[in-house]
Amino acid sequence: MAEDLGRSPGRTLPEPVFGADDRRRGLVVGLVITALAAITRLWDLTHPTDKGTPVFDEKHYVPQAWQVLTGGNWIEDNPAYGLVVHPPVGKWLLALGQAVFGYGPMGWRILPALCGIGIVVMVYCIARRIARSTLVGAMAGLLAICDGVLFVQSRMGMLDIFAAFFIVAAFAALLADRDQMRRRLDDAHRAAKGNGGRFAADCFDSDFGPRFGFRWYRFTAGVMLGLACGTKWSGIYFVLAFTLMSLAFDVAARRAYGVRRPWLGVLRRDLVPSAASLSVMPILIYLASFAPWFASETSVYRYHETGSGTGAFGWVPAAWRSLWYYQSGILRFHEGLTSSAGNHHPWESKPWTWPMGLRPMLYAVETGPDRCGDGDCARVQMLIGTPAIWWLALPVLAWSLWAFLGRRDWRYGVALLGYGAAFAPWFLTIDRQMYFFYATLMTPFLVVLIALCLGDALRWAAALPRRADGGAPDRQILVLAAVAVYLALVVLNFAWLWPVLAGVPITKLHWHQEIWLPSWS
Repeated sequence: MAEDLGRSPGRTLPEPVFGADDRRRGLVVGLVITALAAITRLWDLTHPTDKGTPVFDEKHYVPQAWQVLTGGNWIEDNPAYGLVVHPPVGKWLLALGQAVFGYGPMGWRILPALCGIGIVVMVYCIARRIARSTLVGAMAGLLAICDGVLFVQSRMGMLDIFAAFFIVAAFAALLADRDQMRRRLDDAHRAAKGNGGRFAADCFDSDFGPRFGFRWYRFTAGVMLGLACGTKWSGIYFVLAFTLMSLAFDVAARRAYGVRRPWLGVLRRDLVPSAASLSVMPILIYLASFAPWFASETSVYRYHETGSGTGAFGWVPAAWRSLWYYQSGILRFHEGLTSSAGNHHPWESKPWTWPMGLRPMLYAVETGPDRCGDGDCARVQMLIGTPAIWWLALPVLAWSLWAFLGRRDWRYGVALLGYGAAFAPWFLTIDRQMYFFYATLMTPFLVVLIALCLGDALRWAAALPRRADGGAPDRQILVLAAVAVYLALVVLNFAWLWPVLAGVPITKLHWHQEIWLPSWS
């Protein structure tokens, strides 16, 4: 039967390439990317502050993390903090930094900085894997280093960078799982031609294809998604999106290697284990993150529901009903943060402004003489997406949609899926108070899409026929120059914005020169 498969008319097996094969160069480039990310994220990490105290939303999460650390139970249990509006995982990470460096800017920001470095490295690895090119990966890594949103959020004691880290890690794990499963199928196909192996026989003698067994990368992705949900609830959208993506990978793999009924094969052999790893596992990890809450006698709302209980859910143990009250209170709190209810903030924005970064945010302002040689000096920190990256979002998204729908290029499809999972859900509650830092989760996928576009341009140029004298054609030279100039502009744009991204002391005149659009002020 395997021989019949090999002679199926019009059928071509996928090329047996599973990631970039220049491992030594890939390692060297990865180390350079890591070093640059570390230098930029860790430089002068302790500034700016609000007279030595946290700035912007650090004021919420940093004291909560300190109370988590010093309260003895690793859970918020002080009613003075009011309603606790996010799960505990991100605050645990902030608390770990404070456990090492104390209650100060380094303690608040060291874990976000390390996660920011990790995101850059993972973006490099993701782009390198799906493009099968170290060059494309390097371009993605450079763009991630120079993006203002990822840079600033990596230097703030807030939760969004943690959620982004776990989501990007889950994405990277599922892409590695895709390659690993295809490698197994490719090996099985070759073994089947030689009449070898039980897996090979199962692969091609069954209408449904093989059982892949336990998949560690997919399990890892489920763990990362659970930690993302345990940091911010926005992780739930990625649970749904990535579960569907993993199943789509399995359908495409089975079809590519000649499984006769790939859809039914996925339903029978992949749906349950995929759901267990990518849907059930995140729920279990989310609930497990509240283990200290269950164990503590003083946790917020721990004994809100007591006694035997009444009503339809009276049979549920009191502790679980208290947890439900706690979680539903968080939901009610967020649902009440609406413009129609009178909640307004000078730096709020709506999601349609995020793709182009049209409404950034002011995080901190420290005024007064401060080593800049001027009596009218200021440290200013703003969350601004590097315009050379963000202002290309609409044409890049349009090209990516065409590449996915028109050319069936799966690489663009998965990056668009991640971008959409971070962006589209915010339109469901458009009246809610929103801020540009919610776009942190969009950024890694935007960077990957731009790198793929640049890689396509370079690939097209490389395919042009040589001139009669053997030289490179003019169009190829122009494309190479355009890509190089664009990357140089990104670096220069990031360098220009550096003072207001890193909170470097500057004159107020310089500050105003950094404001490019009226909506930035």
